[in-house]
Amino acid sequence: MPFKSESPSAYIDSYYARTIAPHTARPPLRSDTETDVCVIGGGLAGLSTALGLAERDVKVVLIEARRVGWGASGRNGGFVSAGFSLSPRQIVKDLGREQAREVYDLSRDAVALIRRRIKDLELPGVPVVDGRMKVLRYHDPEQLARDCDFMAEVLAIESEVWPRERLREVLLSERYHGALYIPSGFHFHPLNYALGIAQAAETAGVKIYEDTPAVWLNLESPQKRIETPSGAVLAREIVIACGGYIAGLQPLLSGATLPVATYVMTTEPLGARLKEAIRVPYAISDTRLAGNYFRALSDGRILWGGDITARTREPGQLAKKMIDDLLSVFPQLAGVRAEDAWMGLMGYPIHKMPQLGRHAPGVWHCMGYGGHGMAATTMGGELIAAAIAERDDRYRLFSRYGLQWTGGRVIGAVAAQMTYWYYQWLDRLQEARSHG
Repeated sequence: MPFKSESPSAYIDSYYARTIAPHTARPPLRSDTETDVCVIGGGLAGLSTALGLAERDVKVVLIEARRVGWGASGRNGGFVSAGFSLSPRQIVKDLGREQAREVYDLSRDAVALIRRRIKDLELPGVPVVDGRMKVLRYHDPEQLARDCDFMAEVLAIESEVWPRERLREVLLSERYHGALYIPSGFHFHPLNYALGIAQAAETAGVKIYEDTPAVWLNLESPQKRIETPSGAVLAREIVIACGGYIAGLQPLLSGATLPVATYVMTTEPLGARLKEAIRVPYAISDTRLAGNYFRALSDGRILWGGDITARTREPGQLAKKMIDDLLSVFPQLAGVRAEDAWMGLMGYPIHKMPQLGRHAPGVWHCMGYGGHGMAATTMGGELIAAAIAERDDRYRLFSRYGLQWTGGRVIGAVAAQMTYWYYQWLDRLQEARSHG
């Protein structure tokens, strides 16, 4: 008989929750249990780690404070492509061309793995829509050509330059001056994907408990103890994959992760009006430091996201603000209404790269994806699973990007907000020069 949750941990009201695939809630942990590995966190980082471990014949228990995919993993734009929050050129500068290529290869492999899992597992409610596009909001065709060559020569990522004239045939906005089209990228329904990966993990033998927050960790002994409100998990090793919702669970990780709020909305169905603005089905984002991302949905809506704040409370009139952002790009859609608007918290490391590794004997972390996590969480989960089960040390490719202190919840949040405002000022200045 399916378990019916009576907790307040239902998914937030969003387009994804309204179009969720059939699923069954899981009961909380009600007694002590033993396992080889306990994964804390039921987002895509935790689920990918758990599935990767189970596929390698490791006994796994996963505990989730709310519901599988409840946080950022089920609230994001649904864009899947190789890469990270940190810019490719900065990664090359940090790591050198050879190692940068290796980490990008891992990210690209993760994109392919996601595609295979969707196809092989026949995940319900997860149609794949191919094509990713990065659009430029200032006139610099030489920059687009340089980026295209760099991605091909250094990172082995195929892309195509679309000049302004071609782009404006499919994105009817005066704001855009050209684009890079990346055929390997795609978009999908992230919450349904998370639910599908959870089901696949359970089929492989993972025990998943929802509404089961970790409230205390004993990490000193060889057998770790994870206390929850109604039972404990005893495990040889644990993986912490909590992202922006880690709060104070583990001070070292909490201090290295800044929770940052980001915002998404979907419009009402636009019918024929959609083609007045958008005539391609691709996942689209602009190249600004503080940019927007959007995509046309199959039912004629536009999903629109962007803006970040260090304030982790939902602002008033969020829907109006998001509509105003949309109309600043597509003024011809005046009068359109937002049907859903929501926020989520992403875990943001100061260096903008995944935090992968072991910070104490038997204690691993897999988090810190900073708004670019669809492929990177799958990559991180595979690397940590391989490290635990096979002593594979490829996760060390990311060791330069460790657990750097963010400055604390107050100082770090103020610094992050000031940095974002500075990025917005730079973006406006660059656009103004382009139009000047």
